[in-house]
Amino acid sequence: MGTATLEWWAHRLTCLGAFEVRIAIRITDHSWTCDASLCPLPPAQEREDFASLVEVDPFFALRFDDGSTLDVQVVSADADGGLVITAAR
Repeated sequence: MGTATLEWWAHRLTCLGAFEVRIAIRITDHSWTCDASLCPLPPAQEREDFASLVEVDPFFALRFDDGSTLDVQVVSADADGGLVITAAR
């Protein structure tokens, strides 16, 4: 468990969105899934912006506090800020 930032990059030089998330990672047989939530829950307009980015392209960079990143896919997102994230393939 911890916090991280989901970043949506248009290309290598332009980040169009950065959203703080609280994460809990679950490991299963050969993969992992991450339950996450937008934290704190942003205003409605920012949640709509996030949903629009997910709709355009669900692939984000998950940036951890130590500066490391992991390419991830937002598999599902609900109106209350709950997310399911998996490793990008």
